Amino acid sequence: MTTKVIDVKNGFQSQDDIKEAASILLAGGLVVFPTETVYGLGGDATNESSAQKIYAAKGRPSDNPLIIHIASPEEAEPYAVTSETYYRLAKAFMPGPLTVVLPRKESIPLRTTGGLQTVAVRCPSHPIARALIREAGIPIAAPSANLSGKPSPTCARHVIEDLSGRVDMILDGGNSEIGLESTIVALDGNRATLLRPGAITADALRCVCESVTVAPSVVAQLAENERPLSPGMKYKHYAPSVPFVLLKGSKNNILDFLKKEQKEKKCAILCYSEETAELENKNLVDIGKSENLDEQAKRLFTALRDADKLGVDIIYGHLPTTDGIGLALYNRMLRAAAHTILEV
Repeated sequence: MTTKVIDVKNGFQSQDDIKEAASILLAGGLVVFPTETVYGLGGDATNESSAQKIYAAKGRPSDNPLIIHIASPEEAEPYAVTSETYYRLAKAFMPGPLTVVLPRKESIPLRTTGGLQTVAVRCPSHPIARALIREAGIPIAAPSANLSGKPSPTCARHVIEDLSGRVDMILDGGNSEIGLESTIVALDGNRATLLRPGAITADALRCVCESVTVAPSVVAQLAENERPLSPGMKYKHYAPSVPFVLLKGSKNNILDFLKKEQKEKKCAILCYSEETAELENKNLVDIGKSENLDEQAKRLFTALRDADKLGVDIIYGHLPTTDGIGLALYNRMLRAAAHTILEV
């Protein structure tokens, strides 16, 4: 198919474009749209064939559930069984980068939920995303708008690289504000299980929920026969085409190792800003200052894509902390590296 790319950086001045995009969704087509986290590959969440098209466009395993996007927290009611805790979380964090897994109502087909009796619900804060949902009048099922396994897209250029010719329309809203996908939680009464970390941290969730448990899959691999309860739990994600290795050790040991590798191997390095002066200026991708986790989160997926284009044999990066949003960075980088950590 021919993919139409529309610049909507002017926001609500692009209302005609939003109407066209909504009509595509209502007709069963696919529209990529910006959110505050990453770009989403959208289809009608209530339409089985739209969900099937999403899986096909991404090359995504069909047991990997899709998140449905709504314009306000109350719009979850026709599609999910809500709770008091859901609305407390909504009051604190919605619209925003939080997804809540709830019991599914029959209005959402099993093909959208990956066969699960639960549905993941999110209310994005990006004005274009919200305008599109409102104009379409339906919940929009939308995983990240990349080919399955590749780094998630944080600008329209990434989407075009992966999905041009696979979707009907791409709405170019500029660079994503956060750069990592939403936090995902499942609820059990007033207790929450963190299934995927994001910008809303476990500590922030604990201000609302009685307790927050981090699912083992956040830092470990699911068993081969274990079913993913949310996106990003089971399959290899965010990966460049060459091996990506995370380095663990002291600052000096890591720098000494990288200097040696630069001399002996054709490698790229996802380095901290302050390291650029200490390393050979060759195949370096600046991921931000070592203490600025928000900047690293925003740059990560672009850095992985940029490093992958350098024609190297291996990519190195730092194993991040698990504090705050560092847990989200740790989770994404661990999956991109297929859990490969080298202690130096």
